[in-house]
Amino acid sequence: MSISAEKKAELIKEFATTEGDTGSPEVQIAILTTRISNLTEHFKDHKKDVHSRRGLLSLVSKRRRLLDYLRKNSEERYQDLIKRLGIRK
Repeated sequence: MSISAEKKAELIKEFATTEGDTGSPEVQIAILTTRISNLTEHFKDHKKDVHSRRGLLSLVSKRRRLLDYLRKNSEERYQDLIKRLGIRK
């Protein structure tokens, strides 16, 4: 359910705002989005995995809070990020 170190490094490189940036909201949201999509695929096969579903809900909640923070502080960064990740329909 977690992501590999290579995939995480790739996400950090793609979404970092400056060199060596690992903690910006964009990077955190991109990593959480990847983890959420992995867990969503996991639940297609394992419908009764209730314990992991609780973890999924906490990841979605954390991503929601980060998105709200980003939207409040910089609307254009928020719009750019959701467009790049494709998380709003």
